Amino acid sequence: MSKIVHPYAHRLIILRDWKSRWFADPKKYVSYLRGDVLIRQYLEKKLRGMYISTIEIERSRKATRFMIKTSRPGLIIGRNGEGATKLKEDILKKMDKLKIPRPEDFKLEIIEVTNPEADAAIVAYMIAEGLEKRLPYRRVIKTIIEKVMTARGVEGARVVLSGRLGGADIARTEELKRGSIPLQTFRADIDFKRERATLSYGTVGVKVWIYRGKIFAEKNAKKNETLENKTKSD
Repeated sequence: MSKIVHPYAHRLIILRDWKSRWFADPKKYVSYLRGDVLIRQYLEKKLRGMYISTIEIERSRKATRFMIKTSRPGLIIGRNGEGATKLKEDILKKMDKLKIPRPEDFKLEIIEVTNPEADAAIVAYMIAEGLEKRLPYRRVIKTIIEKVMTARGVEGARVVLSGRLGGADIARTEELKRGSIPLQTFRADIDFKRERATLSYGTVGVKVWIYRGKIFAEKNAKKNETLENKTKSD
């Protein structure tokens, strides 16, 4: 019997790190976890349309750091950083509204994603955006998956759409796959994201898998060591 496992959770600690990173007392654990979940949901809803990849949260005893990864940082930062300061104020207001304790030192970092076509979250949003613009769904997934396959480091991609595709009365599933996607291999760098396209006749679910090759940590470390030794000898 096969079991479906989330590709991100499947590779936690092996290849991936947690999206929320902090140590907490047993007393503060519930409030920290609730705060992270609610603020992340709020930001995902507020920043929809700004090509957000991931929202990472780091906490120390006094400081809290939010890292928003996006392919279009200019949309969030705005002119002279006005957008970033406003977003920071909005997050703090939302914390007060949800009765989440304010951190002493709050930092907001906006990081640019240099290769957006190899990022599953951005690709899933691009597909959802195309569907919401009433473009033919087959054309949308074909054009985007071709873009993904031409991106640097991508070895395979898979897109699954499910719902009332093309306004049909009966919901169905449509799938398109290019290259290889070894889902059971631990060292396979697979990026996965779910997205939802809201249409007039209902919602269409979008799933995207992107395979970016295998990661061999030991080999990379050995290569770096040999390069360092060569430079020292030169």
